Amino acid sequence: MSVSVEKKIEELRNQILKHDYNYYVLAEPVISDENYDRLVKELEKLETENPHLITPDSPTQRVGKDLTKEFNPVKHKIPMLSLANSYDEQDLIDFDRRVKESLPESEKVEYVVELKIDGASVSINYVDGFLKTAATRGDGTVGEEVTNNIKTIRAVPLKIDLSKEKKYNLKNFEVRGEVYMRISDFDKLNEEREVNGEKLFANPRNSTAGTLKLQDPKIVSARKLNVFLYSLISVDEEFESQEENLKLLSKLGFTVNPKFKVCKSIEEVLKVCYKFEEIRDTLEYEIDGAVIKVNSMRQQKLLGSIAKSPRWAVAYKFKAKQAFTKLNEITWQVGRTGAITPVAELDPVKLAGSTISRATLHNFDEIQRKDIRVGDTVVIEKGGDVIPKVVSVVLSERPKKSQPTLPPEKCPVCSSKLFKPENEVAFYCENPECSAQIKGRLIHFASRGAMDIEGLGDALIDLFVDKEFITHFSDIYKLKDKRSDLIQIDRLGEKSIDNLLKSIEKSKSQPFSKVLFALGIRYVGAGAAQKITDHFNSIDDIIAAGEEEISAIYEIGPSISKSIKQFFSNKNNIKLIEELRKSGLTFTSEKKEIVQSALTGKTFVLTGTLSSLSRDEAGARITALGGKVTSSVSKNTDFVVAGEKAGSKLTKAESLNVMVLDENTFLKMLEENE
Repeated sequence: MSVSVEKKIEELRNQILKHDYNYYVLAEPVISDENYDRLVKELEKLETENPHLITPDSPTQRVGKDLTKEFNPVKHKIPMLSLANSYDEQDLIDFDRRVKESLPESEKVEYVVELKIDGASVSINYVDGFLKTAATRGDGTVGEEVTNNIKTIRAVPLKIDLSKEKKYNLKNFEVRGEVYMRISDFDKLNEEREVNGEKLFANPRNSTAGTLKLQDPKIVSARKLNVFLYSLISVDEEFESQEENLKLLSKLGFTVNPKFKVCKSIEEVLKVCYKFEEIRDTLEYEIDGAVIKVNSMRQQKLLGSIAKSPRWAVAYKFKAKQAFTKLNEITWQVGRTGAITPVAELDPVKLAGSTISRATLHNFDEIQRKDIRVGDTVVIEKGGDVIPKVVSVVLSERPKKSQPTLPPEKCPVCSSKLFKPENEVAFYCENPECSAQIKGRLIHFASRGAMDIEGLGDALIDLFVDKEFITHFSDIYKLKDKRSDLIQIDRLGEKSIDNLLKSIEKSKSQPFSKVLFALGIRYVGAGAAQKITDHFNSIDDIIAAGEEEISAIYEIGPSISKSIKQFFSNKNNIKLIEELRKSGLTFTSEKKEIVQSALTGKTFVLTGTLSSLSRDEAGARITALGGKVTSSVSKNTDFVVAGEKAGSKLTKAESLNVMVLDENTFLKMLEENE
């Protein structure tokens, strides 16, 4: 091999990467498609003749030949939190007020407003300048690895020239963004699927999310996914602002949406949001709102986050698009809690990129308030651009013989008696063995955010419940004993059943927090389950705890604690826990190394704003030293840490003679024990 071949390969790679950057990032191509393809083919030929010269960052390696059999779990270094939503001017004004109240009075706040791309969130990790792994958002804590599929997106660089950035150490960093599909590419994909007799995708977001989970990178590549990056994260570095972050991403060769704006006030933010909404229909990609972020990274750190979302950012959702259609029937669905929900069956109508044939009516009170009747022409919209709902009735088009809608008299599934609790709007089926409730609970239990049993979806659960293979969660883990019966079912067979049984076995490794969430206890979401299992060592400790102890956990209130106690006061639920325990599910928290210190066993309450660290960071440091953080002050509280603008908790601490620590004393205590 001559040195000139190696040099030629390197030259071709650099040319192709440069053209990729011009075309996919800058949208300024300087070469025809024909000439570009000629360069790629020349490189492929030279690499085929010299396979020892192929490198992972070569443009020819974007589309792998191997199928991805399994999407492995990836734990995010920093959780990928979802954003709280706002829908009008007052919501944003309230957000601005909360931000300012949570920061010292002397702080000035700037905001960055970005387009909210309607796609699928991803995280991409680079080590020593090379793309190493990529993962979906998943449940925010753990995602699924989709590296091979992300590599097919030509806007994603396989290699970063770290010499472009001298200020920061970027040997190991992560970028986050939104993968999307251009509207024109989405329409073309659906046209091809229609010709092939395949099911059409509802909207670009669904097609993007589905494409990221395909096993064959060649198919992914053909679907022309794209990406906008909005965050650069490094555990080794602290950046100054979101604006700097976006500019740094661009400097390194990533695609950043150029329409972001820096605003000095919430009034400026509102003007930008309204402007974004005006241009919404002129863009070549779908957006469903704007994202507003506190610009200063230092202030973001001070503000911290709650269980599900950051306190320093919010999504402003655009007004939903509306459509008119006819309501043909009102049906009633039974959820996993027994709640009966009315659903409008509609003449199919196109709305915001998808065809709508059903919409939620929320509850019977809502039907009465809007006087919704069968046969009406109704106005529908997508609430937050996601769930279709009936907004109003066109009374001028109401049929003369229409009749008011009556409430359901019995469960539409099992015909059991219904009851309506005081101070609630929903009717409930009283029969816990109602097949619809059983199915709903099982669907939740097997879902990705809970036990993550791949293959055990709605259709299979319907089938297994109808055939009486499963009735309770514990029956899922006994399916292996029914393998010979299962493989006899039409359209299933040995391979699919064996894959399902393997997935069921794998689910036993889910952590305690996921298992607690999977049980479907009312009000106990994924975030609350994590906080509860961080506090208690085992399910037995939770069962033994009183309501007061549970509600004292930081950000866990009385509604959750009351619901937990009600759930575990039911003997059938205790029996179910024992059966699941025998099946091998995890009902204990992972033992974390706790340093024995003066804080071990001590209970802290945090109130007010700390200037040097967020409440989350303060809580983490207390917990690491063996202490506990609770949300309410009682006679059992050892210390109250009072920052700026401390409120009623400080007053209560003083009345109970609980020791109050200012920020400096608290920090000194931490440093002395760490």
